[in-house]
Amino acid sequence: MNYFKQIIRFAIPYKTYAVLNVVCNIFYALFSGLSFMVLMPLLEVLFNPDAEKPTVKPTYEGFTEFGNYFSNSLNYYISEMAGSDASKALVFVIILIISVFFLKNLFNYLAMYFITFLRNGVLKDLRNDLYDKTLELPISFYSEKRKGDILARFGTDVLEIQHSFLSILELIFREPLTIIFTILFMLTISVKLTIFVFIFIPISGFIISLIGKSLKRKSDKVQKEQGTFLSILEETLGGLKVIKSYNSEGSFANTFQNSTSRFFKFSNSLLNRTNLAKPTSEFLGIGVIGVLLWFGGRMVLVDGTLEGKQFIVFMGLAYNILTPAKAISKASYSVKKGNAAAERVLEILNTESPLEDKPNAKSKSDFTSEIGIKNISFKYEDDYVLKNFSLSIPKGRTIALVGQSGSGKSTISNLLPRFYDPNLGEISLDGENLKDLSKKSIRNLISLVTQDSILFNDTIANNLKTGKQNASDQEIINSLKVANAWEFVKDLSNGIETNIGDAGGKLSGGQKQRLSIARAVLKNAPIMILDEATSALDSESELLVQTNLEKMMSNQTLIVIAHRLSTIQNADQIVVMSKGEIAEQGTHTELLAKDGVYKKLVDMQSFE
Repeated sequence: MNYFKQIIRFAIPYKTYAVLNVVCNIFYALFSGLSFMVLMPLLEVLFNPDAEKPTVKPTYEGFTEFGNYFSNSLNYYISEMAGSDASKALVFVIILIISVFFLKNLFNYLAMYFITFLRNGVLKDLRNDLYDKTLELPISFYSEKRKGDILARFGTDVLEIQHSFLSILELIFREPLTIIFTILFMLTISVKLTIFVFIFIPISGFIISLIGKSLKRKSDKVQKEQGTFLSILEETLGGLKVIKSYNSEGSFANTFQNSTSRFFKFSNSLLNRTNLAKPTSEFLGIGVIGVLLWFGGRMVLVDGTLEGKQFIVFMGLAYNILTPAKAISKASYSVKKGNAAAERVLEILNTESPLEDKPNAKSKSDFTSEIGIKNISFKYEDDYVLKNFSLSIPKGRTIALVGQSGSGKSTISNLLPRFYDPNLGEISLDGENLKDLSKKSIRNLISLVTQDSILFNDTIANNLKTGKQNASDQEIINSLKVANAWEFVKDLSNGIETNIGDAGGKLSGGQKQRLSIARAVLKNAPIMILDEATSALDSESELLVQTNLEKMMSNQTLIVIAHRLSTIQNADQIVVMSKGEIAEQGTHTELLAKDGVYKKLVDMQSFE
């Protein structure tokens, strides 16, 4: 129950619905028991029509005689209204029975009506919190998780919690109340017979409980395997071109089928164990009823201590216990399954972000002097990709980072917006450590164009507005012109309102990259980071975009990460990186004169 104690906080905003549900369940349980008690006058009218009608109002003689008192009172009032007309008495009894059953089912509906708002409210808030947490957690968290597993937690795991949450409420309120009221009515008919029944019920409950012990473990396996095959599906959809071009459909199909086979095996085991509960509990319940028929029948036929009508009603009440008892059994299984789901969901919700803003984090609104990188070292896993790296980037300067793949260039672009924190050293903005500033204010000062053109299944305008929500159409068009994207956007059927498909799938690689640049241009932040931002452009487009950016960024700071050295020859400073360290730095002319690493890179690209 530890996990559900944490989940219960999501129900607090809907506590009014919970209270109304409990109130309705109390009345449901009451009328559920009464629905059998009111059968006694009907049995009296049907099977003993010539019996002498009571003329004196019965007196209450104690709880254990309440059954007779209740039956005699009903007979008395029905006789008062119907007189000596048996058919009229029958009509009154039928109206009474229908009324009691109507109220029972009315309160049953109202209880379910109110719980619906609570269940769906918890579902909504749980998913919203999960999504907020997904946005809050650092990128490093997801590099260790399968995307499909995260999706499974949003989908089936949250739904499992929702259903289990309803089971908990039934377990705590509705079914136990029904059992309690039913037992009370049974005691009013025969204390001896009721005690006899409850000698056997704990034995049945113990046998049923043995079935559900391994359900949480089995359910956890099912949910994890579902996350696995969803991840394979997500990766397949994202890499269809590669899979098809390498004729790897068979290999991926085998991987997926192996996962679904494991899911099939785990699901069968879980469902078979769950399905065993119903027949087991029903058989044990009928066993109790059988013993009860023998013992109670003797009390009617041999001892004469119980009337026939009372025994029939008592049997109905005893059977009335079986339904909620089975529901409690089913709910306990559901709780075990939900516990596994709650554990997986709470793993995300309870994860603390290592990049959490400090309580007194400052909000920085502008960039005035320089970016300082002082003796930083950083590793993603075991090996350091940056080692004792230091660099000063004054405002208004264009700094280029070059070097072979794996030299640490892109890591700088991940550290500056604080997607990660360095393991050693510090990065500062105008002399203030990034860790002392709010992440939101840092990222407001930076426009980033990544190596991969990340676009969304929306219109061109809305994709660009990711950088500036309140941008006008003219501002969007101007940013498209700077990125040399307006030339193809203006020819589209709906212009900037054209939907570009999932991940921009309707566009070419160069078009997607130009839109990514336009998005950064629209944001117009004082610091722009271009991480291989023009790698998919042809030489003419690249030169045009570069010229436009240099004009626009004349008073802003530009950090360019590039493999094509032709794009950075006009940079104020070029930093050549090798294995996470600075090999050399200077202007294009100075570095050529040094005849070092940069010169070799230039020669390899046949650049003059």
